[in-house]
Amino acid sequence: MRSDCPISYALDFFGDKWTLLVIRDLIQGKKFYKDFLSSKEGIATNILSNRLKQLESNGVITSKVYEKLRTKKEYSLTEKGLDLIPIIVEMMVWSNKYQADLDIPEGFMEKVDQDREKVIAAIRSNLES
Repeated sequence: MRSDCPISYALDFFGDKWTLLVIRDLIQGKKFYKDFLSSKEGIATNILSNRLKQLESNGVITSKVYEKLRTKKEYSLTEKGLDLIPIIVEMMVWSNKYQADLDIPEGFMEKVDQDREKVIAAIRSNLES
């Protein structure tokens, strides 16, 4: 049984790297199972399937049958998932501060430093359209 600590609550959802990497991929525009499998980290199929089901049951993502190919599911972030964008951005800022030569889009950190809220709003808007 978890405590009433907010960090413990969050870790119930995001207690492993794969969950956050799936959310990262959704923020980056990936939508399909095969898209997630193609990420550099090399997630195993059983773990990916489990994380997608877990995120969907927790209301962080939703899936629907892909219109062009009925055997495919298309995944997207729910409002609850979109609310994680600032956390992902902050993780990028922290990582950039303590590790050089990370794969961060050119100019991204400068934009975040200038107007973090504007960057977060732009990412969110792009995903909602």
